[in-house]
Amino acid sequence: MPSLKDLKNRIASVKNTRKITKAMQMVSAAKLRRAQEAAEAARPYAARMEAVVNGLAASVAGSDSAPRLLAGTGSDKVHLLVVMTAERGLCGGFNSSIVKLARLKANDLLMQGKTVKILTVGKKGREQLRRDFGSHMVGHVDLSDVKRIGYDNARAIARDVLARFEAGEFDVATLFFNRFQSVISQIPTDQQIIPAKAAAVADTGAVYDYEPSEEAILADLLPRSVATQVFTALLENAASEQGARMSAMDNATRNAGDMIQKYTTIYNRSRQAAITKELIEIISGAEAL
Repeated sequence: MPSLKDLKNRIASVKNTRKITKAMQMVSAAKLRRAQEAAEAARPYAARMEAVVNGLAASVAGSDSAPRLLAGTGSDKVHLLVVMTAERGLCGGFNSSIVKLARLKANDLLMQGKTVKILTVGKKGREQLRRDFGSHMVGHVDLSDVKRIGYDNARAIARDVLARFEAGEFDVATLFFNRFQSVISQIPTDQQIIPAKAAAVADTGAVYDYEPSEEAILADLLPRSVATQVFTALLENAASEQGARMSAMDNATRNAGDMIQKYTTIYNRSRQAAITKELIEIISGAEAL
């Protein structure tokens, strides 16, 4: 049984912890609003970009002049996994859920005899994946000094990925991130960005003439599409991180409150027992006299 002094110190320590978690919850709530607005504002643009690319891709599908970003290399032997996580922890299962999805994908590819390369964005993903896939890691992007995610950050990542593709380092590239749904719900997502996956386009009966050609437009549009998808993933991740941290800190604050109540009860009982024991000793001594 810990002494009264130990219990008192423990209660004070938990109270200090509760103050910290409460402050982090409030900070995350403030950041979440901005991050959520940015993620939601980017979705219509990303959806429209995808629709335009799909429309153009449908018209050049199977053509020998189709850009490599659309047609691919003709092989799927080497896969690049771009794993996006946070730079910091204390956000519940946010980082672990992304890493788990990437790890499952990597193991599945390796079992099929494929070559796996991993590019990490965010320190937490690198730390977790380095244990099992250290030999497969080919690069890392550090965003710890970035206060607010911008398009320039996404463009730099996209340029790195595109340069690796042009150099023939991989055949297929896939993004891993969390798509923001709500404060308590973030969806781990894997999204293939190279080669571009053209979805089926509804036939409206309209015929379009392009100037310049579809191939020329796609050659310019596809790199921008990759950067847009990376930017959207970064924004979704930023909103998901703040939502997960807000939820985790709220749970931590509640748990700290429960722990304080538990220790306070134990402290009061121990103090009462000590007082009762002293009274019994005083009465026993008086009776002996």
